[in-house]
Amino acid sequence: MTSALFDNRVTRMLGVEIPIVQAPMGWIARSPLASAVCNAGALGIIETSSGELDAVRDEIRKMRDLTKNPFGVNIAQAFVRDPNIVDFVVEQGVRFVTTSAGDPTKYTRALKDAGLTVFHVVPTLRAAQKAVDAGVDGLVVEGGEGGGFKNPRDVSTMVLLPLIREKLDVPIIAAGGITCGRTMAAAFALGAEGVQMGTRMVSSAESPVHENWKNAIVDSAETGTVMLKPSKGPALRALRTERTERLERDPDGAMMELGGGVRDVYFGGNLEAGVALTGQVAGRIEAVLPVAQVIGETVREFRETVEQLAKGAQIGIAR
Repeated sequence: MTSALFDNRVTRMLGVEIPIVQAPMGWIARSPLASAVCNAGALGIIETSSGELDAVRDEIRKMRDLTKNPFGVNIAQAFVRDPNIVDFVVEQGVRFVTTSAGDPTKYTRALKDAGLTVFHVVPTLRAAQKAVDAGVDGLVVEGGEGGGFKNPRDVSTMVLLPLIREKLDVPIIAAGGITCGRTMAAAFALGAEGVQMGTRMVSSAESPVHENWKNAIVDSAETGTVMLKPSKGPALRALRTERTERLERDPDGAMMELGGGVRDVYFGGNLEAGVALTGQVAGRIEAVLPVAQVIGETVREFRETVEQLAKGAQIGIAR
């Protein structure tokens, strides 16, 4: 059913039935979560932003036992400074890589020469053009409403996605604000051929994070995140807590506090110990669900939405 619904450049490049990609969140995007995404027909990605490459190697090995479907790896350039990172990724035998948090000219050619498909994460039109000029196969276009590291001059997916589509004809995976079939359909209407989910996957049953974080996402309002904008470096979108509200007033401390409390926040459930990177879409997530259910319901709602729009339903089109 799904293969008949989706047949585009993203599904063909990634070798998947469903063009939904799980975001490569540090420490979170490992084999339990990524394999669940792959086994549901979409694409799981293993992170490297933790910098723990020995652990990443083990997670990739585990993936081969947990799924027979394709999966990818992310190279987070600002956090993985190993000069041999391209060799490391190539040695793992993966065929799809996303690069992020850095210059697309740094690794694209070497990855392409090794036969890999490369998408680069971009927050602006200028960055998108640079990535295309560097030879990437496609783009992950990330709006400012998404969780994690952001351009301080953030632009929403609603503006950024159609702008880049109008200017560049490469496959686009939309990120930021995607959590259901309706938002996926909206992304496709704006020019995407796939979508990436981060916060929705963080709050899934297979996510390794503590239940306190998952429950905080479920309980969050649409205003339940803060955007921290230090005077230097990237911005951060995170869950609203007493700590992050204080950092909102003094954001230059945010980067220091990000790393210090990771394990206490992520796996200990103490949301005041550090910064829980979370997107605005937390305000639309109402339950902790298995990954297969999230993806299945997204595909079903996508289909229904597209069919309703084709019939002119819900938007007052005269027939």
